[in-house]
Amino acid sequence: MTNASPDQPSTGFVRGSLNRSSTSPRTLFSTAMTILAFVCGILALLPLLAVLSYVILQGFSSLSLNLFTELPPPPLVKGGGFANAIIGTVIMVGLGAVISIPVGVLAAIYLTEFSSGSLSRGIRFATNVLSGVPSIIAGVFAYGIVVATTHTYSALAGGAALSILMLPIIVRTTDEALQLVSQDLRQASVGLGATNFQTVAQVVLPAALPAIVTGTTLAIARASGETAPLLFTALFSQNWTNTLFAPTASLAVLVYNFATSPFKNQQSLAWAASLILVFLVLLTSVVARWATSRKAY
Repeated sequence: MTNASPDQPSTGFVRGSLNRSSTSPRTLFSTAMTILAFVCGILALLPLLAVLSYVILQGFSSLSLNLFTELPPPPLVKGGGFANAIIGTVIMVGLGAVISIPVGVLAAIYLTEFSSGSLSRGIRFATNVLSGVPSIIAGVFAYGIVVATTHTYSALAGGAALSILMLPIIVRTTDEALQLVSQDLRQASVGLGATNFQTVAQVVLPAALPAIVTGTTLAIARASGETAPLLFTALFSQNWTNTLFAPTASLAVLVYNFATSPFKNQQSLAWAASLILVFLVLLTSVVARWATSRKAY
């Protein structure tokens, strides 16, 4: 038996190093893939940065207090604003939220807490299909159901169309949020004598509330920027909104109408309205991140 050298343990194994050579093929490949992933991450941000910078540069110069207090001007008339479009957007998105949030949350509760087997799988599959339906199809459907029945374009029809687009997002996010709640919480609640309804209302929903709020705000953000459904349902109006059963202005349709206008004043209003829409989407995203960061106790 040979004697162990000072650099060798008595077991006979050679003491090695965990440091990998900087010129080894594995190290070079790892470095190359890290650099490639970093470059792809930067490239993924470029479209967002380009859109934001261009909209801010074009729209910020057109911002003024009159935009939030006055009506859209006719062609060749300077000034004006889009206060009615802001109000119309809030009304129609609010109507869509009032319709879709209760239905979506309750449907997700049924799927997660009270349903199983082929029925729940079928409902989830239908929800995924609905989330992929083009927004213009939702507008055509709302036109046939609401506009053709009431014989007028209206904010109510626009809210109905937006609720169709918001519903699958709310159902899917709420369903996933409820599934992430630990089964131990449910079992502990039932073990203390709570009914299924009490367990869902007082234990499961509070635990999943941040994720539910996130899904709701994302659905609202998507609905705020939709144009095609509103062209079929709410159309547009140059006047103030004083009823839910009349054509109603919205920011998205105003951008669509004024961006292609040959008049400079209307084009500047379109850029300003685009900036407001981007700000609203950013605000809802911030609210979603804030809600996600909060912990339910």
